[in-house]
Amino acid sequence: MKTYTLAVIRGDGIGPEIVEETLKVLDRAGERFGFRFDYKPCLMGGCAIDQTGLPLPPETIEICKACDSVLLGAVGGWQWDSLPGHLRPEAGLLGIRAALGLYANLRPARIFRPLRQASPIRQDIIGEGLDIMIVRELTGGIYFGERGRTEKAGQPAAFDTECYTVPEIERIARVGFEMARKRAGRLCSVDKANVLESSRLWRETVLRVAADYPDVELSHMYVDNCAMQLVRHPRQFDVIVTSNIFGDILSDEASMISGSIGMLASASLGESSGSRAFGLYEPIHGSAPDIAGQGIANPLATILSGAMLLQYSLNEPAAAAAIEAAVNKALETKRTGDIFEAGYEKVGCAEMGNAVCEGLG
Repeated sequence: MKTYTLAVIRGDGIGPEIVEETLKVLDRAGERFGFRFDYKPCLMGGCAIDQTGLPLPPETIEICKACDSVLLGAVGGWQWDSLPGHLRPEAGLLGIRAALGLYANLRPARIFRPLRQASPIRQDIIGEGLDIMIVRELTGGIYFGERGRTEKAGQPAAFDTECYTVPEIERIARVGFEMARKRAGRLCSVDKANVLESSRLWRETVLRVAADYPDVELSHMYVDNCAMQLVRHPRQFDVIVTSNIFGDILSDEASMISGSIGMLASASLGESSGSRAFGLYEPIHGSAPDIAGQGIANPLATILSGAMLLQYSLNEPAAAAAIEAAVNKALETKRTGDIFEAGYEKVGCAEMGNAVCEGLG
């Protein structure tokens, strides 16, 4: 039987609970499709700070690099809010992305059919469903640019610098084009080229790369217009490719269009080797410390992140599709508190995990 090694970062808050349900689902999928996992637990975030003094211990990076892929719950919490920025749990996220070379973030925004009524957007706008893939550059831009404190006109000031190189833009553009080629063949590149010089370089580079993908329909959109269009007419989008900060904001907006941030998975990928890419998989929501330990968290975003792990890093597309189908089946009768509505059975974190396992057979 095939064995995959998986680094497991449970993290903080609800992280351990939602990861536990995901491992349960992955094990069931392995039983059905003929593979197993060897899990390697490691620390990151607030729990790592408490035990080691660092948000990202060097040992964690070593473990992750030695594994086939990485599953992450969530990090952060009020307990560590007073720490300096470089020692806060969120610094671990930036650090692990850079250390593992994870430059492409995939954030699918889709509506599972049983959840159509949960979207705040009118049903005539949503139509039969929503399925958008946002490809976000992850290791460049303003989050990794030069920053600091200074004075301006005799007053305290601060700065953060947006900087992209041509190779950084080109490689994420190719991820976007390849993704569009596998889907409906439409790619929208989002920038702010009417104002920002970094965005002008972005657009020039994307246009040059487009020559290698004549089968993909390319369009360009300013980020402010894209934010409006996601609400006005979301079905016009297939794949969106954009910068680090724009992708961070737009993917959160798209998550709420789809009904609940508790349903949105993500994949952070490095270089591909054939049909497999090393990646880190996590829900896009936070650690929700206010409900930690109560057994009421929604594990579906993390479970769906596990499905993405199977698809993109382990080349197990049948198992990935089966998990997505099992999630859809579970939602036909059961809901956690964040997506609950009358007529459905209200369940907790473990019960939802069990329901997905049952759907896998």
